[in-house]
Amino acid sequence: QLQLVESGGGFVQPGGSLRLSCTASVFTLEYYPIGWFRQAPGKEREGVSCISSSGGSTNYAHSVKGRFTISRDNAKNTVYLQMNSLKPEDTAVYYCAAAMPTVQDMCVLVVDGMDYWGKGTLVSVSS
Repeated sequence: QLQLVESGGGFVQPGGSLRLSCTASVFTLEYYPIGWFRQAPGKEREGVSCISSSGGSTNYAHSVKGRFTISRDNAKNTVYLQMNSLKPEDTAVYYCAAAMPTVQDMCVLVVDGMDYWGKGTLVSVSS
């Protein structure tokens, strides 16, 4: 079973940056579309960004567009989420998730569309 591990979370001031990483402990991520999701206290889990298996297709939530960038390095078996201009409302536990491989090079930013989940990493933005 695909096991995902997130890293890179932490505490940062508003306007700061963090880079999250998602990797798999045993299997290759190369064929899987990957998504980043987040869940703030008392709120539902929401999609942040996703990337297709080739990296050729990406999607972003409106709230992070222009500030966050998703990328992947299949040689390193890692997917990244570069987060710039962070705001207090970005505070949440961030999860990476993988969907089953498909023929189409695409990704969907839907919680119910993901098949494997990591345990999350906390991002806290505060002055």
